Amino acid sequence: MKVGSLAATALVSTLAACGNVGSSTAAHPTLGASPSSGNASPATILEYAIPTANSAPWSITSGSDGALWFTESAAGKIGRVTSSGAFTEYTIPGGWDPGYIAAGADGALWFTEYYGNAIGRITTTGEISEYPTGNSSPHAITTGPDGALWFTEFGGIGRITAGGKVTEHQVPGKIVWAITAGPDGALWFTEGSGKKGIGRMTTSGALTEYAIPSFEALSITAGRDGALWFTETDSGKIGRITTSGAVTEYTIPPTTSVPAGVSPEPGSITSGPDGALWFKATAMVGRLTTAGAFTLFTIRHATSGPEAIASGPDGAIWFTEDNANSKIGRITP
Repeated sequence: MKVGSLAATALVSTLAACGNVGSSTAAHPTLGASPSSGNASPATILEYAIPTANSAPWSITSGSDGALWFTESAAGKIGRVTSSGAFTEYTIPGGWDPGYIAAGADGALWFTEYYGNAIGRITTTGEISEYPTGNSSPHAITTGPDGALWFTEFGGIGRITAGGKVTEHQVPGKIVWAITAGPDGALWFTEGSGKKGIGRMTTSGALTEYAIPSFEALSITAGRDGALWFTETDSGKIGRITTSGAVTEYTIPPTTSVPAGVSPEPGSITSGPDGALWFKATAMVGRLTTAGAFTLFTIRHATSGPEAIASGPDGAIWFTEDNANSKIGRITP
């Protein structure tokens, strides 16, 4: 891998607000980061301040309307931002702390309410519905190959139809973290507690579990190479598992902000439009090709805390920034 310094540039302009439902606000982008290592082309990275200060943006996903949708866990809101940076925010009626969000097959956005023990649904026009899930503490959520929404919960996997019918499947002795639909028509998820690893569940509930060499997997996504890719926070690695269970690991290289011997704590991961895997880590966004080559983009602001990451409909990578910033970031490969 070649290591070098790549320049990033940004065109800053005043953006008009759009939308007439909820609270809409225009955004002024600022230059947010620059590549610190790798062999990719120069990238443009912008940050957009969320209208609600200290809202703790968490999860983010692409919507069917061509915008990005995200959760604001400290504000009890669902946010929407266009590719030009205009925001609209919607307050959840119960005011609960929204967690993860995913685009549904029905064109709406679905999100988890961990403390509210519910699954929420918001249409692209801002209409919100909520469905109770008992005392399950729903965490992550994804659209399954069967068109239903699948979510992780304490000790298992849940499924909810567009009509709100909930089914639950146990994963004995495990804390289940992230979940994604696999290329094999099953659901794949990360496991904590006990014998940690990667789990696979068919849409009928049949469970298979695979051990991994490192301590614990956190986030997971389907790659364009037909495998599943996951982050290993404590060991500072990105893992790859085939649908037959073969595991390969890639160690994230050190940077000036995260030296050798210290884990950059990779978290959320997504498959990019360029065929690479993109992930968030300590004060940086990373890119990993399916051949194992890394490029790391360091966020310039010391208070930045990239939290979740998603591939946007505009061909860019979008991410949330928690900590003191409460911003949405955009990086163009």
